[in-house]
Amino acid sequence: MPLCGKSPDLLWLRQQWPVLGVELVERPCREFFHEHGLAVEQRRQSPFRVHQGDGIAILQGDFFQLTADWLNGPVVVYDRAALIALPPQMRQQYAEHLRQLLPAGSSLLLISLEYPPTEKQGPPFAVTELEIRRLFSAADIALLAIRNLTGQGFARRSFTTSYLIEKAWCIQF
Repeated sequence: MPLCGKSPDLLWLRQQWPVLGVELVERPCREFFHEHGLAVEQRRQSPFRVHQGDGIAILQGDFFQLTADWLNGPVVVYDRAALIALPPQMRQQYAEHLRQLLPAGSSLLLISLEYPPTEKQGPPFAVTELEIRRLFSAADIALLAIRNLTGQGFARRSFTTSYLIEKAWCIQF
């Protein structure tokens, strides 16, 4: 789970598979384990500081330094808010890093947001279907679901935009 922060989604994912998250900032790494009453061990494994416990490992450091050595065969990546957290100039770099990092047979479950970009400056940024299809053009892309969040907000944040649409994508590498 790239740019995982202290997302409670990590707990649900752990019920399905061993979880590997990557987070740049130390505080959410520590807070995640503390807030959920999970014992945590910490160690340095260059280039990351590893926070690990109860089937969840969070690598504290730069996601762009993650290598395939950390992965065991094809994986499922859950991008709840990584792509939409990145400014436009970094999104191409992110997509290319995923393509290089992920073994064939891997899947990406991607959540995107669409809203009028003139009405709000991100993050989270609006990322259109056209951009997603361009960024991951070498992969198989399927739109799984669309949810209208207008007036409801996103990730515990309120939005004052004329529309707010969340989309779930499955991208197969």
